[in-house]
Amino acid sequence: MALLASSTTFADEPIVLGALYNSTGQQAGLDIPSAQGARLAVDQTNKHGGVLNRQIVLKIENGQSKPDVVKARTAALLASSPAPVALFGLSDTDLVLASAPLAAKANRVFLTSGATSPLLPAEVPEYLYLACFGDNVQAAAAAEWAHGDGQARKALVLYDSSHEYTRLLQKYFRERFTQLGGEIADERSFTSDTLEQTLEQFPNVDVVFLSAEVPADIQKAVRMIRSSGLDCPIVGGDSFDSAGLWEGSDAKCIYYTTHAYLGENNPNPRVVAFRKAFAAAYPDATPDAFTALGYDATRLLVRAIEQSQTADPEDIRRALAGIHRFEGVTGTLSYPKGSRIPTKSVSLIEVTGGKLRLVREVMPKGVPAP
Repeated sequence: MALLASSTTFADEPIVLGALYNSTGQQAGLDIPSAQGARLAVDQTNKHGGVLNRQIVLKIENGQSKPDVVKARTAALLASSPAPVALFGLSDTDLVLASAPLAAKANRVFLTSGATSPLLPAEVPEYLYLACFGDNVQAAAAAEWAHGDGQARKALVLYDSSHEYTRLLQKYFRERFTQLGGEIADERSFTSDTLEQTLEQFPNVDVVFLSAEVPADIQKAVRMIRSSGLDCPIVGGDSFDSAGLWEGSDAKCIYYTTHAYLGENNPNPRVVAFRKAFAAAYPDATPDAFTALGYDATRLLVRAIEQSQTADPEDIRRALAGIHRFEGVTGTLSYPKGSRIPTKSVSLIEVTGGKLRLVREVMPKGVPAP
């Protein structure tokens, strides 16, 4: 069957990697940058001789931000000839769950570059890995910063109930914030359709945790919070790092957790080198954390293929599990024994008047269980 065909029959055949990224729909703002990062990683690898003396072919499918389309495009990738030795991509939990089970059924690793649910590995045993931190880690980092540096004791939690990502993120924030002695003064859920009716008459609090995914909803919610008279910090997760979200904005005292800070003023040599390479490949675009995630996820699979010495899908899976201290643009990454979620730091970013500033990199002291 083509579905299980090996790409290792002839040494001179290319090694195929399959990727799912949404170039249209709600996820495009995250996935277009990720796909650019993935292409850059493949181009660099091939320029330096490929891996196992073979070139890499990257096949990217557009899932259109729709689970049924993602599922169909995943099946098409797996049925192509030669079949991919591994699949990766996507930045949304629900969309990953439309793709990864099919990869697992075909005995292929699925490495999500940006979907942060720590429940995912249990939902697709053995074959699903994260290249990013889990939501419990970034939410814990946000809660510890808010309670510590931010000296917040009362929090208002607002979250979109229509996405697993936003439901989990607020859950983990509440758990860690209350563990630290903080109080959740109010908690409200909304959807894109009910946002205006839900977000009004807020209590006086020290911090607002806004767990939203859709960029337009984030912008609208921030305006409503400020219009209500609340001028305390508004804290969110990595969805706040969507490309162009804060350009031209007059918002201030906005903070969010994300995977890396790619600003020009970041002196990290890996970031500097990445920015230079990206600018040469995409002179009209600016890289963000999701660009770096796509880049790092691709390089992780290249490392696993190299260490497998065979490019056999099962050998790649075993090699991926053993990767330690991988030096990525988004941080130094290791997979602890028995875990398919990497250990890595969280970057905390401040937004003021459309400009971004790296506040600090955080390794939370306490992380809620998935």
